[in-house]
Amino acid sequence: MPSHLSRRNVLLAGAAAGSALALSAAPAHAHRRPHRPFGRHGSPSARLTATTLYVHPRGAGDFTGLQAAVDAATGTGRTLVIAPGVYRETVSVPADRTGMTWIGASGDPRDVVVVYDNAAGTPKPDGSGTHGTSGSATTTLRPDGFTARRITFANDWLRADHPGVSGTQAVAVKVMGDRSAFFDCRFLGHQDTLYADSASVDTVARQYFARCYAEGDVDFVFGRATAVFEDCDFRTLVRPDLTSAPFGFVFAPSTAVANPRGFLVTRSRISSEAPDGFYKLARPWVPSSDPTARPMLTVRDTHLGPGIDAVAPYTNMASGHPWQDQRFAEYRNTGPGAVISVPANRPQLTPAQAATHTRQAWLGDWRPRA
Repeated sequence: MPSHLSRRNVLLAGAAAGSALALSAAPAHAHRRPHRPFGRHGSPSARLTATTLYVHPRGAGDFTGLQAAVDAATGTGRTLVIAPGVYRETVSVPADRTGMTWIGASGDPRDVVVVYDNAAGTPKPDGSGTHGTSGSATTTLRPDGFTARRITFANDWLRADHPGVSGTQAVAVKVMGDRSAFFDCRFLGHQDTLYADSASVDTVARQYFARCYAEGDVDFVFGRATAVFEDCDFRTLVRPDLTSAPFGFVFAPSTAVANPRGFLVTRSRISSEAPDGFYKLARPWVPSSDPTARPMLTVRDTHLGPGIDAVAPYTNMASGHPWQDQRFAEYRNTGPGAVISVPANRPQLTPAQAATHTRQAWLGDWRPRA
């Protein structure tokens, strides 16, 4: 059973040690690194397009860091090709960088790691307080039309290193824009790893995650976005600080009441390092900033491993907002975590309802390009 510190070491070791992280999101051929740092994606001396910039940690590109490249990539439709390396920095992409694309140059998401270690309870450098959940994000993505391919987004802040910190939320990436797509990416952290959000309560942000991998423990996929997770892998972690169930919760949607679509998980898999039944599938998040939220989650055609509590897969985050009053549903799931032993605890869609819980219905007129 790996410790949290060993997980950090594996993350920073990159592709050489990546197999220990259950990296199903990596293409089978991708472990062969290209001889050129940017592979088939050109170079500063041979740009694929005039709007392409190259990032290399040791100076072979236009920039050595991602934030510097983002700052220079003004306008719309810019592409960053990112060479293999560990980019230890926080990155914030403004809303006016619409249509931006980030590409991991090697083809293996283990090779390009964007990581930092802020938590909600981490003091800000200027002494003005702590970061809070949103401020803890390693990467914050505000623009519409953002696309990422074959990149790891991580937050390696560890509870064990900070026993006196109560704000243990530590976001790897916060996504806020509409038409945001992630292909073959990884999201690594513990609490609040992947924040699929929108710019405001009354803004719908459609997001698509294909062939991605996310891991964590508490609410590690959360937010109010209209998000589709298709052919993805989710992995729940051990909790050395706890000895009894539950260790945590996979999903914590906070869908606005006026939004008919929240999280849709389809044709995916949930596995666990923890003992059987030590994780809940989801709990509803009704934030203080939106007390009328009515969280929505559909999990369908997905394999739920034994780590999920099959008897009571849902629980409350706050007693005033019971999960039974929210929009939680399942359809045709398989695996030991999907066994229906108490039907009242496993709301199921009818076939007619399931026909409307699809990627096409969630994304509308937007068709992400794989």
